[in-house]
Amino acid sequence: MAPARGAARPPGLVAARAAARPPGLVSARAADIPCPKPKVAPPADRPPAPVPPPDDPVGSAIGGDALATHGLVIPPGAKAPPAVTASTWMVADLDTGEVLGGCGPHVPRTPASVQKTLLAATVIDKLNPAQRITVTPSDLNIEPGSSAVGLIPGGTYSISTLWLGLMLNSGNDAANALARLAGGGGPDGVARTVAAMNATARRIGAYQTHAVTPSGLDGKGQFTSAYDLALIARVCFANADFRRFVRTPRARMPAQPKLKKPGFQFQNENKLIFNYPGALGGKTGFTKLARHSYVGAAQRNGRRLVVTLLGAEARPLRGWQQGAALLDWGFALPADASVGKLVSPQDLAPAPSPTPPPPAPPKAAATRTQSKPEPPQVLSVAAAASVALLLAGTPLLLLLTQRRRRRPKRTH
Repeated sequence: MAPARGAARPPGLVAARAAARPPGLVSARAADIPCPKPKVAPPADRPPAPVPPPDDPVGSAIGGDALATHGLVIPPGAKAPPAVTASTWMVADLDTGEVLGGCGPHVPRTPASVQKTLLAATVIDKLNPAQRITVTPSDLNIEPGSSAVGLIPGGTYSISTLWLGLMLNSGNDAANALARLAGGGGPDGVARTVAAMNATARRIGAYQTHAVTPSGLDGKGQFTSAYDLALIARVCFANADFRRFVRTPRARMPAQPKLKKPGFQFQNENKLIFNYPGALGGKTGFTKLARHSYVGAAQRNGRRLVVTLLGAEARPLRGWQQGAALLDWGFALPADASVGKLVSPQDLAPAPSPTPPPPAPPKAAATRTQSKPEPPQVLSVAAAASVALLLAGTPLLLLLTQRRRRRPKRTH
């Protein structure tokens, strides 16, 4: 979200918006270009979207001025992207950080379960996948009817099993258990992890993101943006465990003999990994308020692209199918196509202060009577004799040449 009124802006924020704009690209903010949309009537039971925070001119231009638009931004001469129902979306290169195009990339929207990627970006490095955890009743404190992987209070599970339940089956119960453990395991563990998630978002430049729940279940004031999701995805896909989890097609929840509960199998809800060549995985999301959201990545011809979308409907294409269509569009663009840049934490860090020169030694106090200058020091007899011996064997011309020779200029 935008910084609070009167609060100091994060270090480097103004510099981050000044990312190089590709030649010939004109910012679309002055007159937003409509994004291609299919002619589909919205569902009758769709509730009104939460009111987002007001536009932040500086935050909306992070990564380049051209990204500060509620409409379409694509490279000059690029083919029009496919029509999708997503309210906002973006395609970027995971490796180079180049933004290939988007629709309202910085416009805040409700995230739904793609927020679980922020949970992963925050704590996946802090939790040992082999560690085991006992589920508590509070871990199942989720919205009735929302997505759960089927954890049982009193059951014992490995952290890797919880990550699989989170990523494959979008388990909100798994999100609570992981957040509680990462936050210290106590009753305030979830709240502490949510605070850490928001700190992670600020650190990586995701300033339109504000988490209220670790799972993405709707909460007042909870928002993210397509641009922020790409920043978060870039952190996640740099982690080997995350890449392994999101590409897993199916997993098994272990039995709990002491509780007389059998095990069961669950599978990955992200159909991209089953249907898209080169799919690297991702995360789906849905709530009635957020509608469908999606983060997906794929590799083709040595390029790794990520697509993020928010506020989509499942007709005529499901969220992952809209993501696949946008990935196809991105892969068809030239490798040097760009409308902006994914910033890095280094881009946002304040510039180091120059090292001040050492203080000059204090001047001696002036005296009324000026002391006589000391006579020049005379070489000792032995030193003078040594110099005389050296000079005797050195031609005078060589001495003059070396004395007059200029020092060569340094090359860089």
